Amino acid sequence: MSSTLQIGLAVAGGVVLAGVVAHSAWSSRRNAPRKPDPIAAEPVASEDAADGERREPGFDDANLPLPAAPERRATLDPLVDVIAPIALEGPVSGDAVLAALPATRRVGSKPFAVEGRNVNGGQWEAAQAGQRYDALQAGVQLANRTGALNEIEFSEFVMKAQAFADAMNGAPEFPEMREEVARARELDQFASSHDAQLSFTLRALHAAWSPGYLHQNAARLGFVAGMIPGRMVLPSGTPGLPPLLGLSFDSQAALAEDPDQAAIRSVTLTLDVPQVERAEQPFVRMREAATALAQAMDGVVTDDAARPLTREAMDVIGSELEQLYDTLDTRELSAGSALARRLFS
Repeated sequence: MSSTLQIGLAVAGGVVLAGVVAHSAWSSRRNAPRKPDPIAAEPVASEDAADGERREPGFDDANLPLPAAPERRATLDPLVDVIAPIALEGPVSGDAVLAALPATRRVGSKPFAVEGRNVNGGQWEAAQAGQRYDALQAGVQLANRTGALNEIEFSEFVMKAQAFADAMNGAPEFPEMREEVARARELDQFASSHDAQLSFTLRALHAAWSPGYLHQNAARLGFVAGMIPGRMVLPSGTPGLPPLLGLSFDSQAALAEDPDQAAIRSVTLTLDVPQVERAEQPFVRMREAATALAQAMDGVVTDDAARPLTREAMDVIGSELEQLYDTLDTRELSAGSALARRLFS
């Protein structure tokens, strides 16, 4: 009788232990980060890949306008730059201009540039070897995302431009400092009030995602690997322009020794509004990408405070964005233009 009881208890204990092990294995599988489908997995293009090889659209963009050709205009513009004309005794070579340029093209936190007026056609351009120029001009940007040009930076600009002009036997003419600094502050105030960098957060509802799983799903929508770990981008249709959207996640997960075990519970979709042309409809693409990723990866789209973003809330954001576009257009700083990309950088 005792032997039978012991055998029964041993069997019961074995069943309980097997149940515990099975439940533990099931829980581990359930909570493990989702992995990419090995059958559907494809190489993920990178941000610097050839344009013809990096795009794999995953949502319908047939009705979106074709992107415009890159804007061609002089680097310096009186709308966003202090410009000092440099009179010359006679035409100079592009090689001489390039040799005389300062070692650094910054004045404090602002870009510094020199342009020449080409004797063939009279167009202003950055100096090129083998060309000749009958006039020069030096300039410094009035404002960017670091703030407005100040008196110290203006003085540094004058010293740098004067040294360059002396090397070219030229005579610079500088504008009045207080007027330019005041203009810089006004432009900076406008830019600060109309800068917009939108973001959606995509959060996992249940199982976390592995980096490979995230890459696989994002690649289906046209995203490619960015230049830094934990970043992907949706490239512009025009080579050389900033990406339409960014997608970022924990860089430590991206660099994990075993990516399949790295758990990602949230990713951020971003749109740098002034950097992308309105005709590209980047906010439409942002909404479509967020919705598609949420459906494919069992996630939910939220704001920074983890509140779910409803269709109505996104409609409001889109309406306010159109008003911002109109304001930038009125100021001749249209989103995606060369001037807007410089000012909001």
